[in-house]
Amino acid sequence: MTIERVVRPAGPYSLALCVRHATDATRHVRDGMLTTTVRTADRVELASAHQLVDGRVTLRAASEEGLERLRFVLAVDDDHTEFLRRFARDPMIGEVTRRFRGLRVLRLSSVAHALVRAFCGQLVDTRRARHLEYRIVRGTCERVEGTTFNAPPTTQTFAALAPSRLRALGLHARRAAALVRICRSLELERLHDLPTDAVAARLERERGVGPWTVGVVCMQGLGRPERGIVGDLSLVKLMSDLHGRWVEGHETAELLEPYGEWGGLASVYLGLAYHGGLIPLPGPSRANKPPAFFRTAPATP
Repeated sequence: MTIERVVRPAGPYSLALCVRHATDATRHVRDGMLTTTVRTADRVELASAHQLVDGRVTLRAASEEGLERLRFVLAVDDDHTEFLRRFARDPMIGEVTRRFRGLRVLRLSSVAHALVRAFCGQLVDTRRARHLEYRIVRGTCERVEGTTFNAPPTTQTFAALAPSRLRALGLHARRAAALVRICRSLELERLHDLPTDAVAARLERERGVGPWTVGVVCMQGLGRPERGIVGDLSLVKLMSDLHGRWVEGHETAELLEPYGEWGGLASVYLGLAYHGGLIPLPGPSRANKPPAFFRTAPATP
């Protein structure tokens, strides 16, 4: 049985913008439709979403709990109108908030998936990181019957592994040991019940976990827009261009400070503005060329 529900997102929302680069081992995007696995209390379900021309989003899942998990993944209920209003004239992100006002951060279906994504993303380029994440999820998580998808990893997925198994899949030895150690000592889904500062304090006690990793877990695993992604390479490049010297990752906290409780979302908009050439710089830019979607961004319904 499939349950279908048509919902009106809270505030400006563009599914097309949100699902950029969304395809991974647990989901894909085809013709504007996101098809994804979602993990409920007792099973893994297949769910899907597509946006209608009037802005509403059609959701499909096998249960009410599956629909609720899909709503979380899509962030359809997390209105960021206040962020757009407050920073509409900001010299750094004002222009990009107007061009891409429907953009929110798509979440992952489990905190464990966000943590492994964060570990894969440390010190490597995005393409290599996503390929490594794909290999690990493919190699450690069961295939969802009748699909090409793998189930989202859980805390137990990695707690049951020897670090050598993750090393064999390509994860650096120290990161593999840290991932297994964390999952053996902490049920990651319980982080949903903690305040963001407490989540950060708990995770940063672990060797191999710093502000960047915490930011990824908070944004993509817990849906917390207030935790900035300190040390993100795009922010390091941007701040280096602004200061005329190469800055250290921790210095990017200063760049995010003006955005307060919207620091996580601001991290994403700053990176987008930087790579799109929308931030005035005193000299040459270290940014990559603007992504193709920047020239053909879909309108927010």
